[in-house]
Amino acid sequence: MTWFAAVARLRARREAGVLVTVATVRGHAPRDAGAKLVVGQVETWGSIGGGNVEAVAIDRAREMIAAAEPAPEFIDFALNEKVSNRHGVQCCGGTVQVLLEPLPVARAVAVFGVGHVGLELARILARQDLDLHLVDSRADMLTEERLAVLDDSVAQVHAHHAPLLPEQVLEELPRGTHVLIMTHDHAEDAALCDVALRTPGLGSIGLIGSAAKWARFRKRLSTEGGHDDATIDRIKTPIGLADITGKEPATIAVSVAADLLRVFETERS
Repeated sequence: MTWFAAVARLRARREAGVLVTVATVRGHAPRDAGAKLVVGQVETWGSIGGGNVEAVAIDRAREMIAAAEPAPEFIDFALNEKVSNRHGVQCCGGTVQVLLEPLPVARAVAVFGVGHVGLELARILARQDLDLHLVDSRADMLTEERLAVLDDSVAQVHAHHAPLLPEQVLEELPRGTHVLIMTHDHAEDAALCDVALRTPGLGSIGLIGSAAKWARFRKRLSTEGGHDDATIDRIKTPIGLADITGKEPATIAVSVAADLLRVFETERS
């Protein structure tokens, strides 16, 4: 398997990893500069030459995978018999510098409702390195032509047409997915809020709408849904930054995206 296929596999599995690259070589070494190794929590793909260099790199990579906020780093190796190595002697005679780059699990965001605001929001979020799930009960909101504006996305975009029960998509989302509810139908929004509160492992839950809409939803979630106040308080509404008051779809989308990025920053701290 190629190293970039291995990176794609880790991302698809939503597993952290480390990309290890031979950055520089002086003299003789097992591999040339540019050789790569991908390290996952239990598997590896590729090779940077075996022996002590590779074993130390794998050990350090797995320490980085376990760390809260790993940063890229270099490790220098002298390949001669005078150096005491953790995993045996390599006496090729040269020196090697290895770069370790963390491959964190990408964040996931699900936008329920890809109308005017939803599509504008998708255009903004698509510039981020995340898994972006777009869900709508209306097929015409998810046509290739309409979503062509996302063709150059940094994000990996996943479209879900759910005509009958869009709330079922919640059960399929990756753990930790941040959910934004902004469909065309208040009944659909209400069902999504109820199921989202019952779905374990989700990230933040946001609902677009007015105070009057939320008052009705809150009462329904309590009396019909049986949710207590603490559970209902998981839903943030309104979403977006309070001091951005414009009602144009693009303006609302910028506000909601900025608010979500602030949530991401809070997760890091």
